[in-house]
Amino acid sequence: MRLLFGQNLSPRLVRLLAAEFPGSEHVRNIGFRTAPDPTIWAFAANGFAVVSKDGDFGVRARQYGHPPKVVWVRLGNCSTAAVAALLRSRLADLLAFDADPAAGLIEVS
Repeated sequence: MRLLFGQNLSPRLVRLLAAEFPGSEHVRNIGFRTAPDPTIWAFAANGFAVVSKDGDFGVRARQYGHPPKVVWVRLGNCSTAAVAALLRSRLADLLAFDADPAAGLIEVS
């Protein structure tokens, strides 16, 4: 499962989670630092799941379906380490979500 981390998450997550989610990217690393949501959405549809704390992607997932799939991180203000720990702790759920052709949105907290 390849993740595309949104602007509201740290680019360090790519490195911190490389073992669990190889091939993942951050929007800053691919030149999308200020890209609008539709641009990120279209890019992610090519094999990435968008990971965001922004509810806009959750709304977009419900409105347009998938791909891409969306992982909505439902944590308040927290450290990058806390986000990494959450995604690691939900690895089995995230992999099952990725494998489910009917699933387009998962909320993790």
